Amino acid sequence: MLQFGQIILKDFYVEYFSAKAGKKYINRSKNFESYFLSFNHRCRLEIMQMPTIPDNLNNAYNQYLGLIHFAISVGSKSKVISLTEKLREDGYEVIGKPRKTGDGYFESVVLDPDKNRIEITI
Repeated sequence: MLQFGQIILKDFYVEYFSAKAGKKYINRSKNFESYFLSFNHRCRLEIMQMPTIPDNLNNAYNQYLGLIHFAISVGSKSKVISLTEKLREDGYEVIGKPRKTGDGYFESVVLDPDKNRIEITI
């Protein structure tokens, strides 16, 4: 899996968002590896790696076509604030500080080790 310092992408979601990682799947003939991450048994995210996939050329700071972000609910305003600060302290980039949005949500926006945008919300 792709790494940020010594943190594997899977470990990022396990450590900061309490994801439960399934067993690593390896398809040697396709040189493919993946994990399914479960979030409170309500949502699953598959993260994968395959050396033949080219680097993403999208700028992480601009919006573009395709998946722009996904949101993870942490349950309370105080948890949004504290997790955002913990991620900042641990060296992850916060690109949207905790705030109430125009549509009434309370959220922050951070980049995961692969530069995917994550909205941390109530």
